[in-house]
Formats: sequence, C-alpha cells, structure tokens
Amino acid sequence: MSSKVIITIFGASGDLAKRKLYPSLFRLYKSGNLSKHFAVIGTARRPWSKEYFESVVVESITDLADSPEQAQEFASHFYYQSHDVQDTEHYIELRKLQNHLNEHYQAEHNKLFFLSMAPQFFGTIAKHLKSEQIVDGKGFERLIVEKPFGTDLASASKLNNDLLATFDEEQIFRIDHYLGKEMIQSIFAIRFANLLFENVWNCDYIDNVQITFAEKLGVEERGGYYDHSGALRDMVQNHTLQLLSLLAMDKPKTFTKDDIRAEKIKVFKHLHKPSDNDLKKLFIRGQYTSGKVDGKKYISYRSEPNVAPESTTETFASGAFFVDSDRFRGVPFFFRTGKRLTAKGTHVNIVFKQMESIFGSSLQPNVLTIYIQPTEGFSLSMNGKEVGEQFNLAPLTLDYRTDATASGASPEPYEKLIYDVLNNDSTNFSHWDEVRSSWELIDRIEALWANNEVPLHHYKSGTMGPEASFELLNQFEADWNWRPDEAYRKEGRLG
Repeated sequence: MSSKVIITIFGASGDLAKRKLYPSLFRLYKSGNLSKHFAVIGTARRPWSKEYFESVVVESITDLADSPEQAQEFASHFYYQSHDVQDTEHYIELRKLQNHLNEHYQAEHNKLFFLSMAPQFFGTIAKHLKSEQIVDGKGFERLIVEKPFGTDLASASKLNNDLLATFDEEQIFRIDHYLGKEMIQSIFAIRFANLLFENVWNCDYIDNVQITFAEKLGVEERGGYYDHSGALRDMVQNHTLQLLSLLAMDKPKTFTKDDIRAEKIKVFKHLHKPSDNDLKKLFIRGQYTSGKVDGKKYISYRSEPNVAPESTTETFASGAFFVDSDRFRGVPFFFRTGKRLTAKGTHVNIVFKQMESIFGSSLQPNVLTIYIQPTEGFSLSMNGKEVGEQFNLAPLTLDYRTDATASGASPEPYEKLIYDVLNNDSTNFSHWDEVRSSWELIDRIEALWANNEVPLHHYKSGTMGPEASFELLNQFEADWNWRPDEAYRKEGRLG
C-alpha cells in the first residue's frame, strides 16, 4: 500500500466529514497506515481558514487521540480552500495547492478524491478535475463517491457517464458503508472457510434466505429528504442487493478483488426479472401510523416535519428476490426494511430445509443467523435431546457474539473502506454493472408503486411492518424468523 497521497475532500464542512471521514483518517494515521507523506485538502463554500479547519478536525478526533499534541500533529496535514464547484478559477487554485503539497509531502503525485456532497455536482467536479489538469495521469488517481448513486437508472447512467469522462471504471469506488461492516465481510469466512456450510449453501439444502434491516427510529429530521426517496431507493437498491450478492454468489476462484467482483456481477445479471403482475405480488410497501411503545406515543409518518400530509412514500419495503443460477434457482431471498419498527437490527437468516423425522414429531429447520448490527456474530439453531429420562427433542442454539474488546479493535466501516481504496482493493465497492442491474429492477417496482398499482399498507409504529409482509412469506410456507414484536406484545409493551 502507498500511503503517500494527497486526499481532496469535496464537502469538507459537512456532517459526514466530521463524524466519519476525519476520525477514520485519524485511525489510519494512528495505526501507521497513513505515513507522514500525506495531506488532506478540504473544500467547501464556507470561508474557513486553515487554522479553523484544523480546529474542526481536532474536535472530531478528540476522543481518539492519545494526546493533544498527537491530534494537532495529525491536523497539521489538513489544508482548506473555499471552493465553488462550478468556478473554473477555483480549480486552478486547487491545482496549485495540490502541486505544492505534492512536492512538500513527497506524495509521488498520488491523488484520492472524495465526493461527499450532492450527486448533482459529481459530473461538474469530474469535468473540472480533468479540464484543469488536476487529474493529469501522474501517480495513482482514485475517486470515491457517496451514495445515492442516482435516483433511477437514467440518472445513474448519466452520472456514471459523467465520471467516466475523467476516470476509468477501475478508478471509481462507489462507497456503501454497510460493506465495510465487520460481519458483512465475515460472510466470506463463514461461507468459504467452513466445509460445514459451503457444501450445503445451495438450493438442495436451503429453503429460504431472510434479510432484515430494521430501524426503531422514524425519519426524525430527514423528512424532507426521505419523502422524495423512500425505503426502496434508500435501502433496497444498495444495501439489500449488495448483501444479497454476497450471500448468493458462487465461490470465486481466488480471494482476490477481480474474482470476487466477477462472481458478484453474475448474481446481479442472474436476478430474476418477474412480470409486472408478479412484481405486484412479490413486493410490499408500507407506511407507519401512530403507535405506542413502552408507554411512549409516536406520531404517524404523515405527521412528521417536512412530510406531505397525503404522502404515499413508503417507510417500509418487503419482498422476494430470486436468483436464476444453478446454485440458488427457486430459493426466495426475502427482505424487509423499515422505519419505526419494534427493534433496531440487521440480521440475515439462512433457513435450511426440514429433514424427514424418525422421531414421531416434526423437526425444526436449522437456521444460521448472521448478526450484523447492533450486535455482531452468528448463531446456529439445531435440534437436540431434552435432558431427562424421556427422549424428547428440544431446540438448542450454538451462539457466538463478538465481545466488546474485539468490536473496539475492529476498524470502523469508513476506515476499512478508505484503507481498501489506498490499497486499490475494490472488493467491497459496487461495480457499475451491479448498480445498473439493481436499478433496472428497482425502477420497475418503483413505477408500479408510483402509479398506485400496489396498495400502500399501513402498520402501527412499534410493530414489524404490515401484515402483508407476513402473508407474503406464508405464500411460500415460510415465516419471518426474527419476531421481536411477539415478545413486546406478550409483555404488554405495544399499545
């Protein structure tokens, strides 16, 4: 890895930069993965000085630094330029600063650009980086872009073409912070380092796969943004389908970025393309209404600030994807994602087929659960003998959870992903072929929903979504494995 680099952050005054980027860069610096031969140029419209910018950086890493001196030494590598992304003169000044810092820090002309701002500016920035010769072919030149990558296939294609006018596909890193989470990356180990699972990871043994992204919070202060996005665009097009690709991909020839990416792309190309009539049956949308949890009342989505009073934007999406591959043909990949649900959690449940029983009673299916957040780990449910004189079957669980010490030592998602970019490792980033294939399917679902050809189901705040989501699984003789709402109801915690 070359840690000799000049990093330019567009949107350096934003919340993401302060909460995630500066702390992640500091962790890389503290661990020795950023040497003294680096500098960060922060750009934004605000008229900050270098001194003020340094103070912002220091404040963002105060809890991480061993001493004030260490924090200040790190922040001394940061430089600021007040910048209008549409002003050519500002790029000329940026090039001068870039060249000066390259010489001062002996960065060997290596450049990393991070676009942490609204996507409508991505094309403009990329165009100017080329026309003003900031991207000049010297050293490595890599671009990180934040989601959302478009709002539909048309906008994503335009955005991609704009970036390709300056950068090659191999230089573009479309970041999805979920792919930097420890347990997401552990899926490779669970699948391909254990004969126990790899030999049964197929349609002969797996009945269904369940992916849950549950949030206990509502839209909070994001009502204005969310009302123009919705759960399908916000969570399914990226996080859900990226996770699905890791679960459904075939075993790569080698554990290298090219072979892994090739297998992921195959999954996206093999996503089943249902008829419009089947899409209406396979995908559910919902919106939360008022409710009470633990005695606390919650308002409906339509009553949230900056949300249209008659909004039909979905706060919940659920459905079944299929992958037309030899490995998984016919296996439903169920998903659900929503706001104001019973509990916060990202879980994957691999539900295996039931065995024929010789014991006179039916057997519970084995279920492998991967816990991604807030706890990390996995568990395997099995059937065992109940302790006692009689031979009675009882469920038992083999459970592993990452302890707090290990969790604290693991890199944060942005830290891991920036490290990957510096290593030119695109394993945990989305290729354009993946983005295009996902939008092709999501656009069709979105069109049906926009035309109200699919009912908008309502669900009370604090539940796990509308009944239609449960009925969908019942059609496949399946049930959602994770049901925190059942315990809440039993304890009288849902109003």
